[in-house]
Amino acid sequence: MNDLFVYALRLGDDALIAAQRTGEWIAAAPQLEEDVALGNIGLDQLGQARSLLQYAGSLDGRTEDELAYFRDEREFLNLQLCELPNGDFAFAMARLLYFATYQHLLYDELRSSADETLAGVAGKAVKEVAYHVDHATQWVLRLGDGTDESHRRMQAALDALWPYTAEMFEPDPLVERLPVAVNPAALQDEWNHRVLGIIDESTCERPSSSYQHTGGREGRHTEHLGYLLAEMQHIARSHPGATW
Repeated sequence: MNDLFVYALRLGDDALIAAQRTGEWIAAAPQLEEDVALGNIGLDQLGQARSLLQYAGSLDGRTEDELAYFRDEREFLNLQLCELPNGDFAFAMARLLYFATYQHLLYDELRSSADETLAGVAGKAVKEVAYHVDHATQWVLRLGDGTDESHRRMQAALDALWPYTAEMFEPDPLVERLPVAVNPAALQDEWNHRVLGIIDESTCERPSSSYQHTGGREGRHTEHLGYLLAEMQHIARSHPGATW
């Protein structure tokens, strides 16, 4: 496959699967205001996914809908972090902190890409993701430095998700071949600085696990992605070619 197609697909899949998980919180968040906020964040992620999948599709002869709804689990190239079930609200906010901080650093660098389409998508998305980072930060601080119960749950969420974070920064032969892409390994020090600073401020302990999951970029996923895709793709696969 074309390297640029695969690169755009990876970023699009990250945003699409994250949007699906974020959208699951609508009407289930702990506050009405949070329903609205998470709905907006999910729509931002979906908008990023559409732009990136449209671009990938233009390089491969497929539409964004074909890429979103008519690929199987092994053809998705998203980070495993994005596909994990939501768990409780602390888990969702810890994931948003980890993922949005990564996306913000990535898009900020991608704005300078020589590829005009990628640079344009990143230039718009980086402003949205800055809000996502701030939203997650406020909740991590509030829950981590809150009651004994909220602190316990936030610590558990930070610890549980930590083994899925290194995948974001793995050395990547495709990126090395593709000069318009961003080297994810170069983002890790700043990501650590920002995220660990927030964890410290929240009074939680820094996660200590050294075990790291991997494989999402090669199409190897957790058991949870198949269930997510079954729900997300059900209507499109039941009525292929249907239009509203």
